[in-house]
Amino acid sequence: MTMKRVVLAGTCVVVAVLGWVFAVSQWETASRIATVASALAGVAAVGIGIWAALPNTSSSGIVVRATGAAKTAGAGNAVSGYHGNRPRGPVTVERTGDADAAGEGNAISGYSEK
Repeated sequence: MTMKRVVLAGTCVVVAVLGWVFAVSQWETASRIATVASALAGVAAVGIGIWAALPNTSSSGIVVRATGAAKTAGAGNAVSGYHGNRPRGPVTVERTGDADAAGEGNAISGYSEK
């Protein structure tokens, strides 16, 4: 189950429970519960809004910066940057060095997927 579905299911459960509590409570008690639930929901909404505005700092991406030169002779690979499988997150490659392959080798400066 995805996180979006978990959040949606949890929200539905909370709404159903609060609806039941309001239905079986006396009017004064239901009013107090509604006031507290509204205040908590407002604070949570502000926190989620701030969380959503923050830059993505996920560690599931690849970041390569300021690499040196890479050289190979023969059938090898010269990689100055990133060469591999595409990760789930973003790939950032900046200021990679020179890549030089002599003979039958491959040179990659920057980003390349396998």
